[in-house]
Order: sequence, then C-alpha cells, then structure tokens
Amino acid sequence: MSPPPSPAPSPPSASPAPASPCSSSPGYAQALAVPEFRAVFAAHALSLLGVIVSEIALSVLVYDLTGSPLMSALTFALGFLPYVVGGTLLAGVADRFPARRVLVVCDLVCAACVAPMATSGAHIGVVLALRCALAVVSPVFQGTRMATLADILGDGDLFVLGRSLLRIVSQSALLVGYGLGGILLTVVSPRHALLITVATFLASAALLRFGTRHRPARTGGTAAPTASGALVGDSLRGARQVLADRRVRVLLLLFWLPPMFTVAPEALAAPYADELGTGSTGLGLLMCALPVGTIAGELYAGARLRPATRERIALPLVCLTLLPYLGYAFRPGLTASLLLLLLSGAGSAYTLGLDQWFVGAVPEELRGRAMTLLTAGLMTIQGVGMALAGVAAEFAGVRATVAGAGALGTASCALLALAARRSAGVPKSETELTAI
Repeated sequence: MSPPPSPAPSPPSASPAPASPCSSSPGYAQALAVPEFRAVFAAHALSLLGVIVSEIALSVLVYDLTGSPLMSALTFALGFLPYVVGGTLLAGVADRFPARRVLVVCDLVCAACVAPMATSGAHIGVVLALRCALAVVSPVFQGTRMATLADILGDGDLFVLGRSLLRIVSQSALLVGYGLGGILLTVVSPRHALLITVATFLASAALLRFGTRHRPARTGGTAAPTASGALVGDSLRGARQVLADRRVRVLLLLFWLPPMFTVAPEALAAPYADELGTGSTGLGLLMCALPVGTIAGELYAGARLRPATRERIALPLVCLTLLPYLGYAFRPGLTASLLLLLLSGAGSAYTLGLDQWFVGAVPEELRGRAMTLLTAGLMTIQGVGMALAGVAAEFAGVRATVAGAGALGTASCALLALAARRSAGVPKSETELTAI
C-alpha cells in the first residue's frame, strides 16, 4: 500500500472552523442535524443498552446455573477474548458487502444469539457459546459502523465529532447502565431481561435499515462471497495491507497502547476501595471517575476547540494522560484518587485528533477492515491490560501497580509520539512542536 500524503485532510466546507481556538463550534449540533447520523446514533444507543442488559443478566444467569463466581466472571471475559477472531478473520465483511446490509445482518445475528439464552432449557455450554458468537460479530459491526460514519459525515471534522458522540454515549452508559440493569433484575428474571436485549437489537436493525441509505460495497472482491476460505483470506490480506503502512501502524498503536494501561485503576477498583475502607460507595465513585473525566474532556475538545487545535494537542495529550497515575505512589485518599482519575480521563481527548489522522491515512477501499481491526485490537488489549494489572497487583499491591502503569504507560506513549512525529503521515504542524 503506497504511503498517504503527509498533510492531514482538511475539514469539509460544511464544517467551517471557528474564528478562535476556544470559540464555540457548531460541530456536534451539525452532526446531529444529519438524518442518517441520527439513525446511527439512536441505533448505537439502543444496541448499547441491549449489550449492558445482557452482560448483567448473563452474569447473574450463569451464576444461578452454576453457583460459580469463576464461571460468572468468565462470562464477562468472553466479551473481550473473541474480538480478535472477528476482527481479523471476518474483517473483510466490512468492505466486501454493502455497509447497511452488514449492519442490519449483524444486529439480526446478535438478536438470534440472545434469543435462545432466554429460554428456560438453555444449557450453560450453549449460553457461553452464544456469548462468544456475540463477541465475534461485535467488531465487524463496530468497524463497519465507523467506516459508514465517514460515508455519512465525510472524512473531515464531522466524522471526528460523530465518533466523539458515540464514545460519549458509551462512557455515559457505563455511568448509569449497570446501575439501571441491576435495578431491572430486581423486577424481572435474567431470562426475561434478555428479551429486552433481543428487542433492542431488532430496533437497532430497523433504524439502520430504514434510516440509512444503501451504498455499494467498497471493494469489488465479492466473488464467491459465501466461501469462508475466500472471506478469511481476503480479511487477512486486508489486515496485512492495513498494517503494511508505517503511519497506520503507529496510529493503531496510539489508539491501543494507552487504554492497556488506563484500565488498571478500574480493574483494581474493588481491592483499592477495600484498602481505603470506603465500601461500595467508594467503589462506585472510583468506577465512575474515569468515564466522567473522559466525557468532560471529549465534550470540551469537540465543542470548544478547532480541528487544527485538536490535532496539535493530540500527541502531547497522549503523553500526559497517564501521568496522573503516578500520584498513586503517594498513597492518596479517596478524594485525591478521584481527582487523579478525572484528570487522566480528560486527557483521553487526544482520540479526536487521532480519529482525523486515521481516517485520512487509510484508503477508502480498506476503511472497513481498518476500522474493524482498530476495534478488535482496542477491546482485546483492554482485556489483556486488566489481566496484567491483576497479576501485578498480586505481587506489588494496588497502589504500586497503578503507579507503575502510569510510569510505564507514559514512557511507552512518549516513544510512540516521537515515532508519530517522525512518520510521514503526521501533519507538519505536529513536527514543529517542542520536545515532549
């Protein structure tokens, strides 16, 4: 794959830059004014609701069936591990078929996987197998949706803000979804709760089918589309093409690496709350602090900063976002810990700049595969990060593990930022930054 030109693509004329770096931007409202994006946005909210309800209901259901905390935890783990399978072996689906068809079929497949779980005769093995199937389909759906955003909103600033809105919805769901899911299970059984998940997937499919327009497949590689070998081979070739470009590799690592370290406080929130003696209230606050910071950072960067400014600060923010974790070495109390997590979450606004570079770096015919690979890697590496944090905490303790994640993560991000500055794909304005 030939390397893309070095300048980042300019924002489309529909999204003019404000007069000053901190002036109010109409971007979020302008993105929501696009009817197709509103359909995608609503479908995302519905399917996310279904996923949250299913995760809680399945965890409770598996525990009821087995009485095993390990099996209950495994149900959550199965939401991460198969991502790498779908994200590599099935990534070609995102470009070989029309995007709307892929999205609708993925939603219908998810509904079909959840429906048998709600039946009283479902065996635990069947439930876990269907849970794996959901996780295999998810990266294909999410990667196709990300690529479709560029078709709907263009590949400029509106795409970046549309992605930001979807992330904000996801982070907001973390704050309220699990609490509401727990309340729901006090009213209905886990199996009945799963029927709600089926309904949300079906509603999402309807919104995408009738709320978005048909677009042809991005590639002409639709020969023998039913041949699994051809599809797998095409997916692997596409992954090799995506990863062959140095700029794309660096950007993927910039998306993947920080979250591997960022998840450490969340993975260790329960033992840390126990150390602080704050009980379930402290645990809830520790789990909420990082998403709150992330939402605040994204909203400010998306609504108040120009596209050029967001790109200019992306690499410095990558290097700074994990620095607050070093404060855990000083044995902070609950209030100080929450402030550190809020600061770290706000630093994740760097993703808006990365989004713009990434969509400009990947050729349109590979966009679906690249987005699917990005999603699969992100989910997989977060699962790896959680596991590594747990192992490290067994030997070093919670505070030392989080502080170590901050130190190692900051050093790794700084090296990646230097690599990004040297790569041909980073805008020239970035290479003029002072040393990080």
